[in-house]
Amino acid sequence: MAQGRQSHAWHGHFEPKRVPEGVWMRCDGCQATLFRKQVEENLNVCPECDHHFQVSVADRVAQLVDTDTFEEWHADLRPGDPLGFNDRRPYPERIRAEQERTGLNEAAVVGQGFIKGIRVVLGLTDSGFIMGSMGSVVGEKLTRAAEEATRQRLPLVIVSGSGGGARMHEGILSLMQMAKVSSALGRHHAAGGLFISVLTHPTMGGVAASFASLGDIILAEPKALIGFAGPKVIAQTVRVQLPTGFQTSEFLLEHGFIDRIVHRRDLRGTLARLIDFVTPS
Repeated sequence: MAQGRQSHAWHGHFEPKRVPEGVWMRCDGCQATLFRKQVEENLNVCPECDHHFQVSVADRVAQLVDTDTFEEWHADLRPGDPLGFNDRRPYPERIRAEQERTGLNEAAVVGQGFIKGIRVVLGLTDSGFIMGSMGSVVGEKLTRAAEEATRQRLPLVIVSGSGGGARMHEGILSLMQMAKVSSALGRHHAAGGLFISVLTHPTMGGVAASFASLGDIILAEPKALIGFAGPKVIAQTVRVQLPTGFQTSEFLLEHGFIDRIVHRRDLRGTLARLIDFVTPS
């Protein structure tokens, strides 16, 4: 007589394996669920659709500059509160919170480094710090960077990522930075200096209307939003249907506003080749 197989109930507690938080992320472009480490290894570009995620200043320096060659300038500059501005909370409190969250003193970092062995002056804005908006310290840092590039006869590269334009918390003092940085770039140009502007997503407002648009050569990452007012604001103001892709890198390239769209993996090499080609040996 065959003996039947006995079944045994499992009375222990089964704890499902939990995936650590932050391992996965969703692409803003194609909505695919992505392994975060794979995206980071791909320079924060989606491996499925090539969407370029925003990156911090630290990541951008690591991607562009030869290892251990970046020397930061004017890191001690910190914003004041000239207007005593207070919206939902006092401006100094907002600044302190941003500094703690990002590890930056301000939205801009400037300094010098080498890109494939070529010494350059580099300026970067970080959209993670109050949307990369331009206050007095951002304008002062970029102005000093341009002036130092002129003095040392070095090429200047500014990578812009500002969705906030001029910073409203500093009022007219913020707007003045547009003219101040532009004037320094004008002197750099008059002295025969090279300025390459790199536009990333997003580059808007007073930044787009001033130094970001003044490059001798203007490069942009794919599908970056670039313009003054946002497309929704413009559509509501002029009450017309805007063209498809309005204010994207591709639209602006087609209409002659920028010189080239460069994938993030190619940016370092493109900058080095352009500088080598344009500057005299």
